[in-house]
Amino acid sequence: MDKQFDFVIVGGGIVGVSTAWQLQQAYPNKSIALLEKETQLAQHQTGHNSGVIHAGIYYQPGSLKAKFCKQGLLKTIAFCQQKKLPYKQIGKLLVATNALELQRMLALEERAAELGIEVELLDKQQLLAREPNVNGIGALFVKDTGIVDYVALCQSMADEFEQLGGSIIYQSPVTAMRESKDNITLDTNTESIEASYVICCGGLMADRLAKMLGLGKDFQIVPYRGEYYRLDDPSLTFNHLVYPIPDPELPFLGVHITPMVDGTITVGPNAVQGWKREGYGRCNFSVQDTAELLRFPGFWKVASKHWMQGATEFKNSLFKSEYTKLVQKYCDQITPSKLSTYPAGIRAQAVKSDGTLVHDFLFEASRRSLHVCNAPSPAATSAMPIGEYIVQQVTEKYSTL
Repeated sequence: MDKQFDFVIVGGGIVGVSTAWQLQQAYPNKSIALLEKETQLAQHQTGHNSGVIHAGIYYQPGSLKAKFCKQGLLKTIAFCQQKKLPYKQIGKLLVATNALELQRMLALEERAAELGIEVELLDKQQLLAREPNVNGIGALFVKDTGIVDYVALCQSMADEFEQLGGSIIYQSPVTAMRESKDNITLDTNTESIEASYVICCGGLMADRLAKMLGLGKDFQIVPYRGEYYRLDDPSLTFNHLVYPIPDPELPFLGVHITPMVDGTITVGPNAVQGWKREGYGRCNFSVQDTAELLRFPGFWKVASKHWMQGATEFKNSLFKSEYTKLVQKYCDQITPSKLSTYPAGIRAQAVKSDGTLVHDFLFEASRRSLHVCNAPSPAATSAMPIGEYIVQQVTEKYSTL
């Protein structure tokens, strides 16, 4: 056996790093390693998102998403203040442009009250006063929403993890795991590692990691590609994040305008069916990923239910002018000529075999392992509470081994 540890965390995104950092604090005398298959941390969902610190208005009351997002906003901001990391709490406008969206907006206002999230209802004139470049018949202002550099945040937690004695092992994709009565053996591309307990935070590969230990039998990760543009008109400025009113039947929030902490303004993302789990470039196809997707019954059930929305998203992806119409609903000054290509992201969405989209965070466990099986947005905002939750779960199990 090449290496032995008390705990191994698989996955160097923000959820895995947060978990490793908090686990090392809880077990200062234990040996803990974080395995990352890339040469750097935060190379997938963490490094390919809008950088939004969500307030949690979208999520079902009583769900883990609602609970962790609200806690995560406070913890993320406190950590940024402590470490002097860049963030801005500029607030979010959810803009209604027609009667249906206005109805959905009022439902979100009721949900905000139930969740204890402070919002302000704006009419058309009040919206224009806040955002002169935004058109709508009304809006919800969510003042607590912010923006941050999640890659910098992830790296800062990783630095603390290492300072506390933790180890980060790069370029170590896990190819197999075997669980025995006394430990779990993890095979990587270069060595075998033994651990008393394993925590998998694999994101886009969460289902494959779970299946290595006989878990994950009723779900599969279905990738959805989120394409962004950068707004290149310096005369067009925004004071807040600007979002459409989302369709409550879908897990996607719609094409929004995000002033990022580095001064860049992004427009996006859409939600296109992905044919490659890590397909960030223009070539978004993998034979292995596509074959696995097409063999999964849940994919066909989701596709048949949302085929019209999927076809629309595909059309909008192909034609920039169609994509631009999504944002012109509330900002008609944004034209295709003002947008340039920006790096895409991939959402790892867990789907059950019956075609049900998993809306909440999802965890599965074996005797010596715990797996984060579904952690799309707002997982970045919620990373610290998720890590704290995992540590609590592991502590209860580890003491009985």
